[in-house]
Amino acid sequence: MPVTTADELRTKEQLYYDDVEVGQDLPSLDIGPMTSVHAFRWSAAIENWHKIHYDQDFSVYHDGLPNILIQGSWKQSIMPRYLKDLCLPNGWMWKVSFQHRAMIVPGDTITCWSKVTNKYEKDGLGYLELDTGMRLDSGVESCPGRAILVLPIRGGREVPYPFVPPKDD
Repeated sequence: MPVTTADELRTKEQLYYDDVEVGQDLPSLDIGPMTSVHAFRWSAAIENWHKIHYDQDFSVYHDGLPNILIQGSWKQSIMPRYLKDLCLPNGWMWKVSFQHRAMIVPGDTITCWSKVTNKYEKDGLGYLELDTGMRLDSGVESCPGRAILVLPIRGGREVPYPFVPPKDD
């Protein structure tokens, strides 16, 4: 599975529906290692002042956690960003859902990944169904999920912006 940086994902050439096969791993994204500064900056940005996100003594000795925790809302911002970046510059991340299954703590490196499970054409556009997730460097899956991306077909019409979902048959 190719691993890339966020900047490489954002500046890559367009991924076309024609170039993707069922079973294919799409480029993954490594982030980290995470630090307490990441957690604190996110807490400040979203004004989440729960002590488990910045006070290590409280987290460990009061709540019995292994360390401070990286916020779930951070994960909720990273997964859609990663999927959006896979579609750039002319595709669309249409749907995403995932679950929070494991904690992320300082020292963890996270890999966002996706694998094509199905593809189909509708209204002149290409749809990819994906298994996706956020895996810790320990191998633990932190955020398993599913997504649907809409990609242009070579020689076909452009994916409209903003994207308008197709009507069900």
